Amino acid sequence: MTKIAPETSQDIPEHHRPYGPGPRAAERIFDTARELFYREGIRAVGVDEIVTKAGVTKPSLYRSFKSKDDLVAAVLREVELGFWDRFEAAEAAFPGDAKAQMVGYFEGLAARSGGADYRGCALSNAVVEYPDRDHVGRAVSQAHKQELRDRLRAKAEQMGASDPKALGDAMMLLIEGVFTSSQMFEDDDKPALAVVGAVKALIEVYCR
Repeated sequence: MTKIAPETSQDIPEHHRPYGPGPRAAERIFDTARELFYREGIRAVGVDEIVTKAGVTKPSLYRSFKSKDDLVAAVLREVELGFWDRFEAAEAAFPGDAKAQMVGYFEGLAARSGGADYRGCALSNAVVEYPDRDHVGRAVSQAHKQELRDRLRAKAEQMGASDPKALGDAMMLLIEGVFTSSQMFEDDDKPALAVVGAVKALIEVYCR
């Protein structure tokens, strides 16, 4: 009787192969969780779904992350880094011109919000999902929003606004409005498309 050699990891197609422990598995888990959390919502996605979609074992996840909450925090911190990359890119495009920097940021935001897969800001969504202020996901998101508020007020002051706090807060409301309204309306009729004109009007009123 001919013996059939056991299937090895090298024989399994890449998209069906469980990833072993180590950096590669951690990256696979992280990328899968980030996609699922954004598309489906953090609380709607369980550990079992993450490991199945990532093609890893559950022990691999817990070797890389202490818990689902630990994974949530890691994903949200990376989301925050991406946010600041875009914000600071607008600053770099218009050195020393706070008005142009903010208009540039809002132009990019309006363009991104038109995507079919756009679900707003993952950090804003996390605040809604976690009403408990002690939850790590809420804490990461809350700290980010406070820093954003501070930076927007600083931008308003650099513009010479008559009331920097009010203008900064108004710009924050516009940003959060884009994040929320973009999930409610069709791509070709989103209120977010009007946000660039709105921020220009606000700046003009406060910086006369």
